[in-house]
Amino acid sequence: MLLKAPSPRWLPGLFAAGLALLLGACGSGAVPTTFDLTALPGAARSGAARRSIVVAEPVGLQPFEADRIIVREPGGSVSFLGGGQWADRLPRLVQTRVIQSLENANRLKSVSRPGDKVAADTVLITELRAFDINAGTREAVVDLSAKLVQESSGTVVAARVFQARVPVAEVNAAVAANGLDRALSMVLADLVRWINAGG
Repeated sequence: MLLKAPSPRWLPGLFAAGLALLLGACGSGAVPTTFDLTALPGAARSGAARRSIVVAEPVGLQPFEADRIIVREPGGSVSFLGGGQWADRLPRLVQTRVIQSLENANRLKSVSRPGDKVAADTVLITELRAFDINAGTREAVVDLSAKLVQESSGTVVAARVFQARVPVAEVNAAVAANGLDRALSMVLADLVRWINAGG
């Protein structure tokens, strides 16, 4: 039996129908769950406010520039964990929680970002050295190096590396996000104490 080719006048309709099916298939994937990170809770002021600080956005390797949760395999390779994402780019999210934690500690005159045009005595410069799930040891790992730099001279007045490890029961988005949030809270507590003590 000889089949007739579709008439040219049908082709636009066939194309539109095919495009709609293709777009529908692309949009049918599960939307990843969005997770946030937690700032330290507030505290009553103890002692006079001593200085103002600017908190720069942390720097880090390319994988940390995204909003994805990272898994590090025993061989050193890294991948993004499916099913979950952070509420913002990780460096900006960490910067925001550092600022809020310092504000909540209520020990500084002011805490600001570089673009806020607020005069400050000190700049906090940080680097995300690790913010991932170690699949081999089943741990949430947060390593943050910090430098306090005198604004007027650019001199590094203090430097330290803050680290935390939190066991995770399994490697999935919800457990990983919770473990990393707990590890960051430990790092933030040490960081805030260090800054408030003068670095």
